[in-house]
Amino acid sequence: MPQTESPGIEAAPETRSRWWIELPLILLVYGCYSAGRLLARGGVSDAVDHGLAILRIEKFLHINAEHPLNRLFTRESWLGVPADFWYASLHYLVTPALLVWLFRNRAAHYRAARTWLMTSTFLGLIGFTLLPTCPPRLLAAQHGFVDTMAYYSSYGWWGGEASAPRGMGGMTNQYAAMPSLHVGWALWCGVMLWRYGRGRAARVLAVVYPLGTTLVVMGTANHYLLDAVAGVAVMGVGLLLAPAVTRLADRVRARLVTGGSSGAPASIVSGGCQTSAGERIPRQRASRLDADAEPGAAPTDTGDGAPAPAR
Repeated sequence: MPQTESPGIEAAPETRSRWWIELPLILLVYGCYSAGRLLARGGVSDAVDHGLAILRIEKFLHINAEHPLNRLFTRESWLGVPADFWYASLHYLVTPALLVWLFRNRAAHYRAARTWLMTSTFLGLIGFTLLPTCPPRLLAAQHGFVDTMAYYSSYGWWGGEASAPRGMGGMTNQYAAMPSLHVGWALWCGVMLWRYGRGRAARVLAVVYPLGTTLVVMGTANHYLLDAVAGVAVMGVGLLLAPAVTRLADRVRARLVTGGSSGAPASIVSGGCQTSAGERIPRQRASRLDADAEPGAAPTDTGDGAPAPAR
């Protein structure tokens, strides 16, 4: 059965993207992502209120899975330490690596996949701005969470403030928790591996990586379960919007190339050089009929519809 393409990630008909265009574009979007996380700083009290509200909703629905996971990761270092390494590194390594792999090996699908990822990322930045949220690890101790990044900080390069290197925690926005783009980007990676990877190993990684990331962000007390759900929702909306974003980008590009001109382009072929049906050379039929016409015949005696000359 032929494989059908999902909306937003169908193969692009245009030619292969150029790396010297894609690299600055991706760096620009990642810079906006990092700057947006840093600049979207709401009041700490508002962020704490939002975090507690999410926690109350989860407790009411009995879905506060981050509590038992965090206790497990804190008690078992053989789980907690690898989880901290996972959280602090794979988010920034796996996604760019898959983008490069798509660019080199699945060029027909690269642009649509990249547009989906970027659109969803910008939607996530809107969430960071409108809903600054205190992660579980920064809530008061009475709520029962342990910051495993700080607890196991001696094992890695991160400090006690965030997953950033020691001394650079102040350069990150620790209240950019809703939605979880760790989960969102991991879901994107899983879809790419499932659709375009080959072999059973790719399929296994496509499932394990997003699920593992979801467990890690909760077990390390960096996100609530509803943050992860919001990350999935953002990716879904981004997938639906990606075709419209692609069409808009194409229109902008076409307008820039044509200098904003509209209307049909003027013909550069003169009337005498145009061919009629059945002709390979301009005025081929007229020349043949002129050669076959009787000497002295008027021009109106030859041409389409004129009687054939006597032989």
